[in-house]
Amino acid sequence: MSTESYAAPDRPIGLTAPSGIDREAHNRLDEAWLAAAWSHPTTRVFVVSGGQVLIDDTPDGRTELVMTPSFDAPLTETHRYFLGTDEDGVRYFALQKDTLPGRMDQSARPAGLREAGLLLPPRDAGLLVHAVALENWQRLHRFCSRCGERTVIAAAGHIRRCPACGAEHYPRTDPAVIMLVTDEEDRALLGRQVHWPEGRFSTLAGFVEPGESIEQSVRREVLEEVGVSIGEVSYVASQPWPFPSSLMLGFTARATSSAIEVDGEEIHEARWFSRDDLRAAFESGEVLPPYGISIAARLIELWYGKPLPKPGDVV
Repeated sequence: MSTESYAAPDRPIGLTAPSGIDREAHNRLDEAWLAAAWSHPTTRVFVVSGGQVLIDDTPDGRTELVMTPSFDAPLTETHRYFLGTDEDGVRYFALQKDTLPGRMDQSARPAGLREAGLLLPPRDAGLLVHAVALENWQRLHRFCSRCGERTVIAAAGHIRRCPACGAEHYPRTDPAVIMLVTDEEDRALLGRQVHWPEGRFSTLAGFVEPGESIEQSVRREVLEEVGVSIGEVSYVASQPWPFPSSLMLGFTARATSSAIEVDGEEIHEARWFSRDDLRAAFESGEVLPPYGISIAARLIELWYGKPLPKPGDVV
């Protein structure tokens, strides 16, 4: 059975839903505008620290980012990042701090992107992924790669400038490919990385190398990791993945060979699964699903035809 006969499940890919936020990049260099935006009474601010934020569950069952008016926010001038403006004209900033602030009501809890990204509404998830990506980049790129001088933050957190040589450095986004490979029998190829727990299988993935097209990267990564040759490659969707600075480019790919030879360095085990094989493995607990927030789960579901079963499900 071909993948075309299965309709993609009506489930969004995590972190990709429209957030309703205008990033207003043209205002990042306007210090007067930024100062006015910061001091506006409707402006909202949240703290990001080590990839975590505070989230809170509301009485009606929703989960939200913990945000405060700017006049109640922790003091900082340097690590203050403008994220954008919503449809109601509310401006949003993230503050990078060494620790998250305490909460008097004790109801909020710290959470990283893997957890919070599944729980937050699109606006908050979009703000979070933007803030985490900026924080990761800021922490890892404090010195000029040209001359070694400590750089300073500019453009509301989106540029680092070198005062010595004048170089400007921008946030990095590293393209990575992630692919659901199928063979002539329409079986899916899933692999287990060496550091994953027993039973955790997912799609193959890897980084795009310099001078390489994304289609070439798909073919090279699959061949290197599991020894399978790839013919047709089709783009599906992308997903921001700031762990710490990637953009996942999702594909389906058709294998022209089926013999598996894992590299043993990145992939410890790889197997071909029919839909019945995968259903039985998930239901028995032999195979653990990929993380729900990852585009990997949606690529597998695109082939599988419905949400992936979990251990104990009756399908």
